[in-house]
Amino acid sequence: MVRAAVITALIVVGSFFLTVGTIGLLRLPNVYNRMHATSKPTTLGTAAIFLAGFVSFGPGSEGLTALIGIIFLLLTVPTGAHMIARSAERIGVPFLGSVTWPDESAVRDATRDAEERSTPASEMETDSDSDSKSETDDHRNE
Repeated sequence: MVRAAVITALIVVGSFFLTVGTIGLLRLPNVYNRMHATSKPTTLGTAAIFLAGFVSFGPGSEGLTALIGIIFLLLTVPTGAHMIARSAERIGVPFLGSVTWPDESAVRDATRDAEERSTPASEMETDSDSDSKSETDDHRNE
């Protein structure tokens, strides 16, 4: 009885999210919004339905297939959505309003700054010590 209720609840939740994703696909104005509306809710909806299959079939081969399906979704949907967004931006699909894509140089600068902050001071001293040692060795060789 409880198992049937859990399966029913998961299917209802999954169907709700899939319906929301479909409505978002039909109603939202551009590729970026549509991509968001289809990737987030459909991942949740499909994962809920896969979980219902796992609860229904158990941890055997069919249940394991459902869990593998969830892992596959969680790995591929964000990657696909990102690739669609990047492709749309590169072919010139405009954003709505004042939204802009991050400037490539700003992203590189932020990454470099984050790496510098995460480098321990002892590594920085070691690098500078070895540089000064090699300079001293160069002067001796001359």
